[in-house]
Amino acid sequence: MPQLILGVLAQSILLTLTQFFLKLGVKNIGHIEWSWEYWKTIFLNWQISLSGICGIGALAIWVTLLKKHDFSLVYPLTAISYILGVAIAYFFLHESVPLTRWIGVIIIMIGVYFIVK
Repeated sequence: MPQLILGVLAQSILLTLTQFFLKLGVKNIGHIEWSWEYWKTIFLNWQISLSGICGIGALAIWVTLLKKHDFSLVYPLTAISYILGVAIAYFFLHESVPLTRWIGVIIIMIGVYFIVK
């Protein structure tokens, strides 16, 4: 069980970092265009590239988790990434997070606890 929890935590961290770096990267890009120059800008943006690397890492861990554990156990545990996402939004992106969202995070944490038990 500790190996499962560590795997899910690592996968959730990488999944959250994927979205975090994507958010940082798209903030620096102008309006969407369907041109080669636009796509070159996307692929040369270091935040978006790092987002892709984190996403590939999350996928590799996810494949390993699915191979070793029941989907009905592993998939709900990925809700940990929601908790991490709200925390990153608040602490690093300085977004306003209302009380209702924090309550939702607490409910998710309670749900994750029951899934593990």
